[in-house]
Amino acid sequence: MKGFTTHNGRLHADAVDLGAIADAVGTPCYVYSASLMQDAYRAFAGAFADVDALVCYSLKANGNLAVIRTFAALGAGAHVVSGGVLARARAAGVDPRRIVFAGVGKTAPEMEAALEAGILQFNVESEPELLLLDQLAQRRGLRAPVALRVNPDVDAATHDKIATGRKHNKFGIDIDRVGAVFALAHSLPGIAATGVAVHIGSQITELEPFRAAFTRVAELVRALRAAGHEIRQLDLGGGLGIDYRGETPPPVARYAEMAKTATRDLGCRLVLEPGRHLVGNAGVLLTRVVYVKRGADRTFVVTDAAMNDLVRPAMYDAYHAIEPVVAPAADAAREPVDIVGPVCETGDMFASDRPLPPVAAGDLLAIRSAGAYGAVMASTYNARPTPPEVLVRDHDFAVIKPRATVEQLFADERLPNWLDAPSPPRPMPPRGSRA
Repeated sequence: MKGFTTHNGRLHADAVDLGAIADAVGTPCYVYSASLMQDAYRAFAGAFADVDALVCYSLKANGNLAVIRTFAALGAGAHVVSGGVLARARAAGVDPRRIVFAGVGKTAPEMEAALEAGILQFNVESEPELLLLDQLAQRRGLRAPVALRVNPDVDAATHDKIATGRKHNKFGIDIDRVGAVFALAHSLPGIAATGVAVHIGSQITELEPFRAAFTRVAELVRALRAAGHEIRQLDLGGGLGIDYRGETPPPVARYAEMAKTATRDLGCRLVLEPGRHLVGNAGVLLTRVVYVKRGADRTFVVTDAAMNDLVRPAMYDAYHAIEPVVAPAADAAREPVDIVGPVCETGDMFASDRPLPPVAAGDLLAIRSAGAYGAVMASTYNARPTPPEVLVRDHDFAVIKPRATVEQLFADERLPNWLDAPSPPRPMPPRGSRA
């Protein structure tokens, strides 16, 4: 058994009853299927097996060390976006020579850590970044391997907050200016610029935005070569979407064929950076019903999970399928309800007017497609400990991150010396007297 399927009326992760996991580790908790991650990676990498390509898992989707190691064991590199994510990739055993460092705001310490590690490539997004990287590399007697990230001004037809390839987005260098920036890069002794990178956004479910971006970038590579620049590596980014509520993203084979067709005559090594596509549907957030509250004009199903555990619905108005772990009777009527958390925010809501079979306090719900941008974006808002994470493999499961305790949330906080000794409370004046 693979993935999240129902057996004997109960939802399982692979061969493990989700109820057993909830009983063992409590709720809310994240549960991931190793088999789904492995299958997704093998399908993606296999679609590019006939060309020179490196698949770098995008750690920002899910940065748990066990998840990273699962992909690294299959040969994946890593796409990182901060010094902290770089440290995670290295702690999980990713070969630095298979790490790509992206992001618009890399700091000097982050660049120095990446130079010291000997990473494959910096995806540089501005002239100031390029000049700083040159200085740092020269101090170490190195030439930093660089790909210039291009902004192709392509609308990815996705949520506005996760579109990255339009000219008014903060990412990349305007495509019309890349030639001049390449000339600058080749004048810098600490820079070895031999690549071009592009990434137009996330959760893209159509091929045309990719095709438009890859075609523009392929034309750019030809123009750069005509100008005398050596381009050996082409980073096509990530962004291939998943099915949250009936979307029909293109099959990986079609996506790969399109990408290879657009770039085949260039002879470049391809770098691919899937994230959500590999982990999104490989995870669920388990939560228990606390109350069923009948309001004036709607019913609220209050859960022990909240927006601090899974922020996507509040942040992006994102849809996640939600179902009881114990399957309802086939003829059970469904009633539209609001599924909400306990945090003191109206936006703490997982679903509005969602048809749900009857549930009661103590029932388990599974919030689907929570493997990407779930636990990695969790916070401790309202002093709520972050939920544990569990990895399932066949009949086994392991806690790969334990639940934080309330005490851990403030164990690193310190009182200034003027607050060390609390002042005794002032006596209250007698009732009726003037203070």
